[in-house]
Amino acid sequence: MGSDMISRRTMIAATAVGLAGCSSARYRGPEVTRIQVFKERREMQFLHDRTLLKSYNFNLGFEPVGHKQQEGDGRTPEGAYRIDRRNPNSRYHLSLGISYPDQNDVAAAEALGVDPGGDIFIHGTPEEWLNTPDWTWGCIAVKNEEMDEIYAMIETGTLIYIYT
Repeated sequence: MGSDMISRRTMIAATAVGLAGCSSARYRGPEVTRIQVFKERREMQFLHDRTLLKSYNFNLGFEPVGHKQQEGDGRTPEGAYRIDRRNPNSRYHLSLGISYPDQNDVAAAEALGVDPGGDIFIHGTPEEWLNTPDWTWGCIAVKNEEMDEIYAMIETGTLIYIYT
C-alpha cells in the first residue's frame, strides 16, 4: 500500500509539472512585489522591492483624468489596491482584476448617491482598438503580447499603486 501511495503522489506531481509546461508564457525572474501605474505618463512599472524589473505603456479609460467615482465614468481608480483575480478567458485576451472598489470607494460613492462600479482590470487590447488612445471604461489596456508577459509575472495579491 505504501508503494501505491508513492506511485500516486509521483504521478500527481508529474501531471502537475506537465500541465505547468502547457502555459504559453513563463516567468522565471524575481517576484513582482509591487506594480506602479502612472496615469499621466501612461507608464506601468513592475518592481521587486525597489528594483525596476519591467515597464509598459498603456491606454486608459475614455475620461482618464481623476479618480474613478462611479460606474460608467470612464476613469481609472487612483490609490492602493491589489490584484485580486486572474482571468485566462477574458474578452480582452487575458486579464488581471484590480480590487476596486475598496471600502473608501464604496463610502465615497454612497455619499454621492451613485454606484462605484467595479470590474477594473489590466487586460489586453483587441485588434480593432490597437491605434485608439484611451478607449476602455476605466481599465488599463496593454498590447496582447505584453499581457502574455504580465499575466505570467503577476500573482494574485500583488500590490498595485495607481497614481495621477
